[in-house]
Amino acid sequence: MKKIILIRHAKSSWDNPWADDYERPLAERGLRDAPKMGKRLKKRQVSPDLILSSSALRAIQTAEIIANELGYPSHKIIKEKNLYHASPNTILKYIHQQKDSIKTIVLVGHNPGLNDLIAYLGGNLENLPTAGQYAFKLKEDSWRRLSPSTVDFWFLDYPKLKP
Repeated sequence: MKKIILIRHAKSSWDNPWADDYERPLAERGLRDAPKMGKRLKKRQVSPDLILSSSALRAIQTAEIIANELGYPSHKIIKEKNLYHASPNTILKYIHQQKDSIKTIVLVGHNPGLNDLIAYLGGNLENLPTAGQYAFKLKEDSWRRLSPSTVDFWFLDYPKLKP
């Protein structure tokens, strides 16, 4: 069974309000929340075959921290510029392109694209918080068939949710 975990990047820093949005790093809270959320994935026995991330700094930092917690080699994280503030259609395009030998994908991105994709896939969520995770199980054997009718809700988790 194929699984996909959509993760919003952890809390970013606004220490320098004039910094380029793309280059904003994680804030102290993000640096605390990302490993906590990685540990929760590990507790769920999540073992990604692929971590795909927006190439924005805060998303990469989140992906690297999650990868470290899960024992996934950080050099294997695929960083994709087109996932930076991507639409649901763009995110779906990257998921649909994945090899069917991949069983579990972790995708780190941004809102509103992740919220909109979750809603499109039938998820019931007003807003995915920073470092939040929304996961689906795919009822098909092909990533190309990922659609609202082929997924089931798996779990929702975020830093303020009590485990």
